[in-house]
Amino acid sequence: MSREIMNQIAVMNVQYVQYSFDFFLDSMAKCGVKNIELWTGAPHFYYEDYLTYRETSKKIKKLKGQIEDLGMKVICLTPEQLNYPINLAAKDERLRTRTVDYFSRHMEMALEFGTDQLFITSGSGLRDVQREESWKYSRESLEILAEKAEITGIKLIMEQLQPYESNLITTRSDIERMLQEVDSSSLQCCVDVVAMAVVKDELEDFFKSLEGRIQHIHLADGNPSGHYILGDGSLPIIDYLKTLDNNKYDRYITLEINDSIYLTDPHLALKRSTDYLRNVLLE
Repeated sequence: MSREIMNQIAVMNVQYVQYSFDFFLDSMAKCGVKNIELWTGAPHFYYEDYLTYRETSKKIKKLKGQIEDLGMKVICLTPEQLNYPINLAAKDERLRTRTVDYFSRHMEMALEFGTDQLFITSGSGLRDVQREESWKYSRESLEILAEKAEITGIKLIMEQLQPYESNLITTRSDIERMLQEVDSSSLQCCVDVVAMAVVKDELEDFFKSLEGRIQHIHLADGNPSGHYILGDGSLPIIDYLKTLDNNKYDRYITLEINDSIYLTDPHLALKRSTDYLRNVLLE
């Protein structure tokens, strides 16, 4: 396998939600990772904590400076979106509108951070509402955002979720269907290998059916669920890396080691995962 994979590795700061942003950056530096998938939530950065666009931009400029001073960069902006009050598939039109506005604002902030990628999910329908009705709400929301993304030059990177997180996009065929229905070059695919394993999809099949649309990977171990340290679960991590290598995948791979069991010591979780990768690549 190519050792260049280490240059593709990114980390998301949501794993460090119980620590300061400075601690997160220090952990990144110690582990030799330079790419950040920036989760935009407190206590690190949440835009509604600033009263005006000017104050928000000032904070973004400060954070971007900290990141760049360490030779790092933001490669994707990832708004918090799995909890209320954010849901692209909500039955309540007011909630959907608020969610579309939320993502639209994050498109602007992504560009300020220096990235053209915004992470997004389908949302989830109410379990007692017909799935196709919720699918329609999600598709319409994504169509609005995709049109805005085309204008601003943003790529919306959409991942599949686990069945407990959503009743909409949970499989390869689901994400393929949504990409076809929205039909916008601004909407692309992120493959989460844990969610993939839960529904027994295969990584190679993603590359076959979504050729040219896979823009990001979320990598973690599991059993198959959970987002564990690489090597601590039962997923075929080495096989996944070989599949990426064989398909000449040259974009970013975020280590999503964010299970709650690691919240008290995220640095150790990251170090063990990066050590695992470096050992594998030396074989």
